[in-house]
Amino acid sequence: MKYPPYLFLGILALGGVLFCVVPVMIARWWAWVFSPPKPGKVKNSPYECGVESKGDPWIRFHVGYYRYALVFLILDVESVFLIPIAVVFGGASLGAVVAVLFFLLLVVEGLLWAWKKGILTWS
Repeated sequence: MKYPPYLFLGILALGGVLFCVVPVMIARWWAWVFSPPKPGKVKNSPYECGVESKGDPWIRFHVGYYRYALVFLILDVESVFLIPIAVVFGGASLGAVVAVLFFLLLVVEGLLWAWKKGILTWS
């Protein structure tokens, strides 16, 4: 028996959608049946760790924190990419070594750019 070429892909997609949707629908049904909403002053009040919050929760953080965190995240992920290369470096071909050196050049260039822009200095 010959099946259509995309039948298995369609079955897999349907299974993936059902795998995501069915548990959510069961959880919604469970919450609707066994825990009806009971709004009240105490239940709807915001708190953190059981302590009433004081002051405005919408404070503005300095953008330098985010820039510093992004540079750290980018350099951290790029350093993780270097670990497999370091493992096989002895048996790597010339093309692989040139690619790694180009990658390191881009990483150092990005670090120098961040340093030049003043992202790495706290003020």
